[in-house]
Amino acid sequence: MATHFIIGTEYKVFEEALRKALQQFETSGEYVTMGDRNVIKKIEIDGKVFNIKKFKTPNFLQSLVYRFLRKSKAKRSFEYASLLIDKGINTPYPVAYAENFGVGLEQSYYISEHLEYDFDFRVLNHNPKWPNRAEILRQMAAFTFKLHESGINFLDHSPGNTLIKDRADGSYDFYLIDLNRMRFEPMDFNKRMHNFRRLWLSKTMINIMAKEYANLYGKSESETHALMTKHSREFQKKVNSKKLRRRKR
Repeated sequence: MATHFIIGTEYKVFEEALRKALQQFETSGEYVTMGDRNVIKKIEIDGKVFNIKKFKTPNFLQSLVYRFLRKSKAKRSFEYASLLIDKGINTPYPVAYAENFGVGLEQSYYISEHLEYDFDFRVLNHNPKWPNRAEILRQMAAFTFKLHESGINFLDHSPGNTLIKDRADGSYDFYLIDLNRMRFEPMDFNKRMHNFRRLWLSKTMINIMAKEYANLYGKSESETHALMTKHSREFQKKVNSKKLRRRKR
């Protein structure tokens, strides 16, 4: 098995320890998430804390695609994180990625600096009385506007993929995670509103975010509200229909 390991220049001092951590991934570190598809572990090396994300092992056909035709999720995560930071968009700092190849891609890992955050966007969906909720939503709309102005179409712009730090002065920092599905392209008005659909916004949330986005973009509030609502409701209806069909099986 051949291993391809790329690490950022400023992290070279950790290379040997990180390689060892990958070799001992199953038995070392502390679980951050343990999902059906991907596993994330946290490790500490000389006072520095890193997250290691192990992506689900691809099937045989996928493994060939990732070796010969398409970049692996780990490589994309590393490269996209670097592009985001270059554009002034927050994400846990990219450290390294690794790919293990046999005939095709067998395993892949993405390593980033561990981020201590206060909450993620999901709490705003589930708790209408979350402190300062309206202001956080306004700032999230402005953050999404900045993404769009930078030509970033984050295809997984969903509640669990934005981590939020409270700066305790009324302002918030937003960090994107789960980065391997992105397009870097011009964002017209329809694409921008379509990009809000996965955030699972309620009527109240749309009222707040559409107004803020409209002011920043220079569109009417009514037009922004209507298109954001259209894409959000279509997405929610589609997801709910899928869940209903599964229950009936």
